[in-house]
Amino acid sequence: MEARVSLVTLGVENLSRALEFYRDGLGWPVSSVGDENVAFFRTGGVVLALYRRDLLAGDVGVPAEGTGFSGVTLAHNVAEREGVDLALNEAVAAGAALVKAAEDVFWGGRIGYFADPDGHLWEVAWNPDFPFAPDGTLVLPE
Repeated sequence: MEARVSLVTLGVENLSRALEFYRDGLGWPVSSVGDENVAFFRTGGVVLALYRRDLLAGDVGVPAEGTGFSGVTLAHNVAEREGVDLALNEAVAAGAALVKAAEDVFWGGRIGYFADPDGHLWEVAWNPDFPFAPDGTLVLPE
């Protein structure tokens, strides 16, 4: 299998609320191909989909009820150290819950975490060893 992540889907309880957070609060560009059950965002290489949690669980064939840590976080990397604090503040202003304030970490970067209105955990990170390519994608060392 080719190493590629093309689309990440988040199950959301209330699509209108989630749209308000990502589209209106964070200013992310939404595609016109969604409907009353799903929305798609262009995010620089990987598509983010918001899909009604009950319908997503039905697609997978698992119960929609789930609590606690799912073992998954999403990450939003920034180009400069100061960008971590700015992005966290923007997310909180848009309705996110601050989970972990920005802090410098042992590997030389800076990170913080927020939870979107459905509780999905997002890391905001600056990693001096992961620069951005001209197209905005993250460059990993060989």
